[in-house]
Amino acid sequence: MSTTPTIDTALLRVFAYIAEDGSFTRAAERVGRTQSAVSMQVQRLEQMLGETLLLRGKGGQVHLTSHGRYLLERSRDLLAINDQIWDAFHAPTVQGTVRLGTPDDYALRYLPAVLRRFALSHPAVDVEVMCAPSYQVVQHVQDGDLDLALCSDGHTPKGLESVLLWEGPLRWITSAKHAPHRMDPLPLALALETHGCTWRRSVLGALEKDKRRYRVAYTSASLTGTHTPVMAGLAVTVSNVTWVPEGLRLLPPGELPALPNSAIQLLKARKPAQPVTDVLAAHIAATFEEEMRRSEAA
Repeated sequence: MSTTPTIDTALLRVFAYIAEDGSFTRAAERVGRTQSAVSMQVQRLEQMLGETLLLRGKGGQVHLTSHGRYLLERSRDLLAINDQIWDAFHAPTVQGTVRLGTPDDYALRYLPAVLRRFALSHPAVDVEVMCAPSYQVVQHVQDGDLDLALCSDGHTPKGLESVLLWEGPLRWITSAKHAPHRMDPLPLALALETHGCTWRRSVLGALEKDKRRYRVAYTSASLTGTHTPVMAGLAVTVSNVTWVPEGLRLLPPGELPALPNSAIQLLKARKPAQPVTDVLAAHIAATFEEEMRRSEAA
């Protein structure tokens, strides 16, 4: 009875590091081996698969072949499962409950991957999730009602530990079936002014600088509330995530004034539940780092 050949995960990990960093040298540093040893591992992997995976260009720049791009996506999935299994059997047993706050759009976009990955390696930990606007979850962290919180930049208070998870430009969002972005004046669906929303200030500042006429037609305390009139074709809004719900679409750059960068921060309470808080925080950071790599490679 023949068996399917098995690919050594060490070879896949080296290949993934080279592809992500675009450098044999940096990949060698990450795995603690010499550059020649890393090159031999890639050659072994290519011989095993019977295809060229990487090409070196001028200045040592590394490029993926079509077979390399195919393998990279599957390698990431396989390595993630490998690491989860290893952590589940070798990581110290962590038990308890960690309380996480997040705006609803971040919950929909990022939390499924975070919670799935976390549950596989730490099945004895319960995660309580509270969805609320950034200004609310930050207040709950300050009050000690939450251990961790995702929030948009501009809401980070002094005295709390924070980690930058993601940074990129705000994007205009319009209806998938209608064209409210072509109306004059431009109808907007934004957060309430009383909540100190940095996105609102950025949008109004960009429109005024461009001398584009606008009116704030709808306001809401949540992103879901601003999405509703956009789906109906009555307004446009903005977001700092590249994924949007069905019924909405991202506007291509240039159709409306360019918007500044925004960021997603991870806040930690002054006295969080430990060690579960640090373990979940590490998983959140790793998920965002992987998401950033995927976005840059796309």
